[in-house]
Amino acid sequence: MKKLTEKNAASFTIVLIIVTFVLRCFIAAYTGLGNGESYYFRGALQLNMSYFDQPPLFFWLGALSIKLFGLTNFGIRFASVLLFAGTSWLMFLITRKLFNAKSGFWAVVVMNLSALFTIAIASWYQPDAPLMFFWLLATYFIVQLMVGRGSENSEATRNSRRTWLLWLAVGISMGLATLSKYHVLFLFAGVFMYIATNKNQRHWLRHPGPYVAIIITLLMASPIIWWNYNNNWVSFVFQGSRAGASGKFQLHPDWFGRSILGQCAFLLPWIWFPTIRQLFISYKLRKQLQVYSFTFWMAILPIVFFTVVTLWSDLQFHFHWQAPGYMMLFIPLGFAIDKSLNIPAKRLLTRRWLNFSIYFTVITIGVLGTHWVTGFWSAYGPKAVVHFFHGDNLDPTIQGVDYTDIQTRFEKEGWLNNPNIFTGSTRWWLTGKIDWALKGKKDIIVFDPDPRNLAFLVDPKTLVGKDCIIIGDHHEPFINMNVKPFFDSVTQLPDVQIIRNGPEYTLQVYYCKNFHKSAEPRMDLPLYRQLIGLPPFGK
Repeated sequence: MKKLTEKNAASFTIVLIIVTFVLRCFIAAYTGLGNGESYYFRGALQLNMSYFDQPPLFFWLGALSIKLFGLTNFGIRFASVLLFAGTSWLMFLITRKLFNAKSGFWAVVVMNLSALFTIAIASWYQPDAPLMFFWLLATYFIVQLMVGRGSENSEATRNSRRTWLLWLAVGISMGLATLSKYHVLFLFAGVFMYIATNKNQRHWLRHPGPYVAIIITLLMASPIIWWNYNNNWVSFVFQGSRAGASGKFQLHPDWFGRSILGQCAFLLPWIWFPTIRQLFISYKLRKQLQVYSFTFWMAILPIVFFTVVTLWSDLQFHFHWQAPGYMMLFIPLGFAIDKSLNIPAKRLLTRRWLNFSIYFTVITIGVLGTHWVTGFWSAYGPKAVVHFFHGDNLDPTIQGVDYTDIQTRFEKEGWLNNPNIFTGSTRWWLTGKIDWALKGKKDIIVFDPDPRNLAFLVDPKTLVGKDCIIIGDHHEPFINMNVKPFFDSVTQLPDVQIIRNGPEYTLQVYYCKNFHKSAEPRMDLPLYRQLIGLPPFGK
């Protein structure tokens, strides 16, 4: 194998991107959709200007991908796989600009070895894939303007044609990032803090370019604003509420500790620690080198905000919300790896660390991916780990299996082609799994106070008088409380078994006759609000 040099680093990076792209295409095609992916899927079938909990771009991209490749796992995920290939190339270009080409290659390597990035962001149908791509695209143009070699003299070229074109490109790419996910606020804030804390960059505050970029971004974000204006600003209320304390304010060190441990696990501990070290190095060197000042301000805000918030807000297992910050730290980490490989005393340890990371990631993806599809690891596998910590006997990887047995049951009973039958559940995530299993062929309703985006995709008034098949996951109390008031009768039928390596997961089936408005007012249920002519959320 050729030795990595400045001249061939780009070629090495392209080969790495091609190989990982092909491997992820297989992962996208042959592994089932997770809870979140299945829930988001219906949005790609029903295009809108925006959606309840996310901006619209990844729904639009999913719809385009389905048009090209069909309503399959690969079809819904292809855009994410392709965008991450682009994200990897942008990572190389930015790191090469700020440090050198070899550092760019190593930054891409580390990003592709991180568990969070290499699968969840790179392969799954989530808004993070377009966010990361357009975040780095905006960063690439910003770097040309104010970071790296020659940036000290940026004031001398501030009125050139190239400068104006770069600011236009910044505005467009930030607009696309805004259409991807609301995290883009930290990109704006990071750039502002970098400019404000560097004297030789403060002249941009007096230049029209940044303000033109902001105007372009707002114009491109107008679909989000317009949709929210017509829907009681529910997206902003929902996302904003996640950062607040539910009920009485109280500090929860256990949530805070869980967040840190979760981030460490999602990134992989041997990658997380060197990455966090680069955050401290960037802070230490921020006044000496603009490169470190830039990476520090672009990384610190999302990491700190979404971690500190867990002191009073239960963000549960959303450990990926800090991901844009970690992504920016891969840039100086790539340089640190290249530097260590050129120091004899550190070379051997760095090579061992890289080799271990490569072997662990490749082997783990291979084993878990195979188990995900086949369920072969029945002894001492993920199920045993969850049982040890939580006492739950459910294998968590079953959530990533497509519940095709539900479709088989619907076909057997004649429900699938019966226009007088719709379906649903008492949980948004299970309704999404049902929806994906049936490939969107049935109308769906969530009988719960928290239907999320699914409340906007089907008008329950059009289903009055029809029967419903409810699927439950030991949700009997909620069937009695939130389902029965809306039907003449609810009859439990034989369960449906989800088969992987034998029956692994049991779901309850209920046949509900004659859907109607509840006789008792249920203003806590968006479903009821819609039936009486009110919007699902708001006053």
